[in-house]
Amino acid sequence: MSERINARLSRPLAEFVGRMVGETGLYETPSEYIRDLIRRDMERREDQLVQDAILAGYRDLAAGRLFESSGDFETDMAMLARKEADGWQ
Repeated sequence: MSERINARLSRPLAEFVGRMVGETGLYETPSEYIRDLIRRDMERREDQLVQDAILAGYRDLAAGRLFESSGDFETDMAMLARKEADGWQ
């Protein structure tokens, strides 16, 4: 299932899209170009979430907020909740 989206573009934006599309452009149609832009934005945002999580992990490590894993996800999540509730004491 697909959705149709209509958008008004200013002249400079429309001209830019025109240069990106057709025989001399990178894309065959404006729709192909817009879909690619959206996909790239989605990937960039997902990558940023991963980078933020990694940075948070480094900050936790630097602050001493760590514990040895039991190897069981549920047990570890319960331990994490206890540690956070106790202020990592």
